Amino acid sequence: MRTRPVGFFVLALTLAAELAVSADADRLKNAEEVLTAMAAVSDKGVPPDLFKKARCIAIVPSVREAALGIGGKYGKGYLSCRHGRGWSAPGAIGITGGSVGLQIGGSATDLLMLVMNDQGMDHLLSSKFTVGAEAKVAAGPVGRDASAQTDITLTAEILAWSRSRGAFAGIALEGATLSEDRTENKALYGKDISNTDIVRGNIAPPAIAASFMAALSKY
Repeated sequence: MRTRPVGFFVLALTLAAELAVSADADRLKNAEEVLTAMAAVSDKGVPPDLFKKARCIAIVPSVREAALGIGGKYGKGYLSCRHGRGWSAPGAIGITGGSVGLQIGGSATDLLMLVMNDQGMDHLLSSKFTVGAEAKVAAGPVGRDASAQTDITLTAEILAWSRSRGAFAGIALEGATLSEDRTENKALYGKDISNTDIVRGNIAPPAIAASFMAALSKY
């Protein structure tokens, strides 16, 4: 009689593990869709030449208001950095706090960040950093020719854009905290691994990230 609850408990754990894997695949697909939307609309989205100059990219789809009354914003996504053979396998990140999405409204906001130099790359690959206190993230220019009209791209460590309800805008992310998500990385790669080891090592992308990697190669 006592084996039935144990059996249900084991089944629940198995289903939870399967759902976690599905969530990873869904989030990677959402990140791919954000990249495609914000890169393909060149007259309203991210200037194409900035993609060519970027050292790393980070995408966080559907940043939302934090639940349970704790305030702020939260979201999860992925980063990738350039290496000799193209783009690295994706590493998982999370974002909390800050003024994410307030500039253009909406209950959910997609974020895209381009890292423009080595210093910005070091910050992005650290276990955690807070925008404004440890690193400056500038609002990225919007439109095909916008980057030629501003010198912010010459000095910025990281440029950021947001999309909410179809509208694009640069966003500074002041006060937001970005951190690596080792739990998500373990779900993706089957072992505890840091983002630094992923993007700077010879780590093969997981099979569920194939479409996401194809989108990165395109842009």
